[in-house]
Amino acid sequence: MKRRIIETADGSKTIQLDEWQEQYHSKHGAVQEAYHVFIKHGLEHVNGDDLSILEIGFGTGLNALITLIESQKKNIQLNYVGVEQFPVSLDEVHQLNYIPTLSAEKFEEKFDLMHRSPWEEEIILTKNFVLNKQKKDFREVNDVNLFNLVYFDAFGPRVQPELWTKDVFQIMYDALKTGGVLVTYSAKGSVRRAMQEVGFLVERLEGPPGKREMLRATKI
Repeated sequence: MKRRIIETADGSKTIQLDEWQEQYHSKHGAVQEAYHVFIKHGLEHVNGDDLSILEIGFGTGLNALITLIESQKKNIQLNYVGVEQFPVSLDEVHQLNYIPTLSAEKFEEKFDLMHRSPWEEEIILTKNFVLNKQKKDFREVNDVNLFNLVYFDAFGPRVQPELWTKDVFQIMYDALKTGGVLVTYSAKGSVRRAMQEVGFLVERLEGPPGKREMLRATKI
């Protein structure tokens, strides 16, 4: 499938899959979307200074990068697990402009290490940020009662509906601790209902630029 780097509305870049007309991040602003969905309504919503995060769709590493930056600001201890079946190439990573867009030059080596580091190993990026990338299908996640927060950043239900089902959200529900939270950019009705069917308390929230709403689901 043809992949190319495109610039989004906030000046940050992302990867587009032409056959699907789908992007790794919003064409209305990759960085803006990531901060709005995963930091504002995810990381800033959960309590605690020692947290475990599961990212479904590690992709370009943007969500991991901004979470690393925020963890340093807030002095939060983070264990970050990123699941990705089809890793982005280093050539593609080097064409992305997240470091200058975020004025995060001091994190440039850490961002590079995120992508160069081995899969299935814990990598200490900083004294309070441990990364474990896992190369596998999202449906192979089998953790139970482990995470405080899930970043659900799979490709959209329009192109991969099989990743937005009751069965998948049951896996996410099981992986979360009680009181844990899942956030995603999607607000599709079928997605919300699938979350509710497995027991999540689901909120509709204001969406990032280009989207009216997003969803946040809490394990109760």
